Parts: sequence; C-alpha cells; structure tokens
Amino acid sequence: MELIERYIYAVTRRLPQSQREDVEKELRGLIADMLDDRVGEDEVTKAHIEEVLLELGEPRKLARQYGGKNKYIIGPVFFDPYMTVLKISIISMVAAMSVVFVIKVYMDPVHVIDHFVSFIVSLVTVAIPQGVGWVTLVFGFIEYFGGINEQKLQKAWKLADLPPLPDSKRQIKRFEPIAGIVFLVLLFMMFSSKYFGIFALKDGELSAVIPFLNKETILTSMPGIIFILGLGILKEALKLVYERWTKKFMLYTIVINAISLAVVLLMITMASFWNPNFMLELSQVYNISVGNETFKTIETIWNISTRLFVISLIIGLVWDIVSGIFKMRKLA
Repeated sequence: MELIERYIYAVTRRLPQSQREDVEKELRGLIADMLDDRVGEDEVTKAHIEEVLLELGEPRKLARQYGGKNKYIIGPVFFDPYMTVLKISIISMVAAMSVVFVIKVYMDPVHVIDHFVSFIVSLVTVAIPQGVGWVTLVFGFIEYFGGINEQKLQKAWKLADLPPLPDSKRQIKRFEPIAGIVFLVLLFMMFSSKYFGIFALKDGELSAVIPFLNKETILTSMPGIIFILGLGILKEALKLVYERWTKKFMLYTIVINAISLAVVLLMITMASFWNPNFMLELSQVYNISVGNETFKTIETIWNISTRLFVISLIIGLVWDIVSGIFKMRKLA
C-alpha cells in the first residue's frame, strides 16, 4: 500500500545512494514479516500496516540506525549531493584555470615552465582548498539548519508526517543543478581572472588583454561577487538535496534570489565596477582616434553591452523570484 511506500521512501531518502537499494529490500522484507506475524492467514488491513509502521518508529531514527553514525559535519542525508557538488566545483575550477594557463603560454611561450609551476601552485594552494572549503561550508550550513537533530527526533511522530511519494511533475532534473554549479564556478573564475576582457591581436598574435572590470576596485567588489555566487551554489546544492519542488524549498529560493538581487543592485550602481579606461585602452591598442565615428560606434556597443548584462542579470533573478511564487501557489 501507499503508506508502506511512503515510509520506505522517508527512510531511504536519508541514506547514501549506495545503501538505498539494499535498505529498501530489507525494509520490505521486515514489514512483510511483521505483517505475517500479526495477521497470519487473514487479510492485511490499513490498521495492521499502521500498527507495524508505528512500531518501526520515526523514519529519521531508523535512517540513523542504518547510517551507523550520530555525529557528523556532513551527514548521510546530504553526503551524496555534497560529493556531487564538490566534484563539479573542483573539475570546473581546474578546467577554468587550465584555460588561463593555455592563454598565458600562448602570450608568453618563453616562460612556459614558470606558468606551469604557477598553475600547479595555484591549483594546490588556492583552487582546491577554496573549492573544498566553500562547498563544505555550504553543506555544513544545510546540515546544521536542515539536518537531523535531537530536538526534531524528540517530537511526537505520526504517520501523517510521512512525506508524499515523489511526483514526476515536481521532480528536479539532476542536470539542472549540475549545469548551474558549473556555470557559477566558471563565472567566478572568469570574474576573478585578469583575462576577462577583450583579447587584442596584432599581426595574428595575442598582444594584450583589455579588462572589462576595473582593476583598481575589483578586489573590493570580489566579496560581493563571492557572496552572490555562493548563494547561487547554495540554491543549486539545495536542488540536489530536495530533489523536488516543495513549498519550503521554493521559499528558500525566493529568499536567496531576493538577497542576490539586492547585492547585485548595490554592486552595479558603483560607477567603478566596469573598467573606466576600457575605450581609451582599446583605442590605443588598435590606433583608433578618440571621437571619430569608429570610436563612437564601439563606445555605444560597450555601453549597451554593459547595460544589457546588468539588465539580463536582474531580469533572471526577478524571473526566478516570480516563478518561485507561482510554483508555491501551485503547490499550495
């Protein structure tokens, strides 16, 4: 019956993926044996099933027994999505840094050994530690506020508390958060790289990179960028944890998007965010006279592009908030 399926789902969803199938088989067998002991040759009724499930007790307690651990930073409920996010983040960071390494070698092939050593050192001392640190911090936060704790377990448990079986319409496809995390990590690497700009070519060779962002203020802007991208990764990580749209999860995403929107608006209103000398540097590299028709055309494209970037970012966040509100109303 559905009650049995919901109970098994409530237990196994809190276990690592590798354990779920075995525990599900064991639970089905245990419930069947307990029902046989109770009813014998008689017909199994809903009342019998309820008695058995109540005897087995709170699914979270049972999941803890199968998990075999009571204290942890990242518990079994969140360990699989934690490892997924960690792998994706590190692979994305390594890929982005590899691209930067290739660009450096292309621009300065004479010092290829120095660039390689710098790449390895940055990988070991910055990229991997930061990736592990931030992802662990995010999931530690999720574990602390959303994990199993004694206070929750002490509350009286009822069969009505069992979560419904997953609805395919509410399921979050796994590739969505994975693609989102890859995009956010690459975006962070892009913003933090001095190679985020226009690649100037002379005689078919790369001669300079004209940055989009203000080199003087990017360090002061970086905490805001990290905060926004961190919130984005938190949202994508929650998708892997929840695996389906719920009212609680939608509320989280609305709050995260609202905070991100506020920080974005604060950052982009700073006139120093974009490179103020972008047009001047571009004109010097390509020998474009300031004020001529070509200069004005490129300047117009630059101004429109920066505005479109900001508008697209704001529209994306606002759309996420609005769609989240609509989804909450549908789930109500």
